[in-house]
Amino acid sequence: MGRVRWWTYLLLGVAAFGSVFPLYWMFIVASTDSATATQMPPEILPGENFFRLAGLVFDTVPFLQSIINSLVIATTIGVGQAVLCALGGFAFAKLRFRGRDALFLVVVLTMTVPTQLAVIPKYMIVSWLGWVDTLQAVAVPGLASAFGIFWMRQHIVTTLNDELIQAARIDGASTWQIFWRIAFPIVRPAAFVLGLFGFVEAWNDFLWPFIVLKSPERFTAQIAIKALQNSFDIDLGLAMAGSFLATLPLLVLFVFVGRKMVNGILDGAFKG
Repeated sequence: MGRVRWWTYLLLGVAAFGSVFPLYWMFIVASTDSATATQMPPEILPGENFFRLAGLVFDTVPFLQSIINSLVIATTIGVGQAVLCALGGFAFAKLRFRGRDALFLVVVLTMTVPTQLAVIPKYMIVSWLGWVDTLQAVAVPGLASAFGIFWMRQHIVTTLNDELIQAARIDGASTWQIFWRIAFPIVRPAAFVLGLFGFVEAWNDFLWPFIVLKSPERFTAQIAIKALQNSFDIDLGLAMAGSFLATLPLLVLFVFVGRKMVNGILDGAFKG
């Protein structure tokens, strides 16, 4: 393996700086005031107002409850996608049934449909179920996804041998036992990565929660940030403080599971 060139580290450093700088700039504005966002030359050091603005965030909206709501929804969606998409991927990869390939093609084609087109049908279903202004209205539609099923199907095809399944059937294992005891442990790293993707996507989602959630005590973090702004004036310092606080849980998550996520992605890449 050759020595890494100096310009490789330079490019990685520039990419890392470009990724971290928006978060740092968010904290600068959140610790000073709205004028900092348009100040020239720009401010490069944090101010002393962050805790005051953070306290104002919690006084203006039920922000702690919103964080808890987002955590519940995102965790439910992350776990649901990891398990249900793995189950769907296993069915499309290893089970034989009539119309399997055609149905999988339909699932893949749904990824070409813009998300906004599904808003009205989803709202009609949620309204018919009586779920409007409830957390399950946000969580249940995200428990499975076409991308997740496609991801897990491709991973299972390349990692799970048919001979292993046949041996399990000879030993008397049912289809569910084969999935839960053999297939899922093998593809667990890929399912973990998919669950993280689902968690982050659900945490950052704004459109669908904004449509179905009406009560402030059921707001998610992103809707609570929107509620910090009124129709006539936008306090950028207050909005940035709320955005920074809503970003902290994701930073903590990646501190603890970032390495495992990268290993899961690389594991799938090498096996695929």
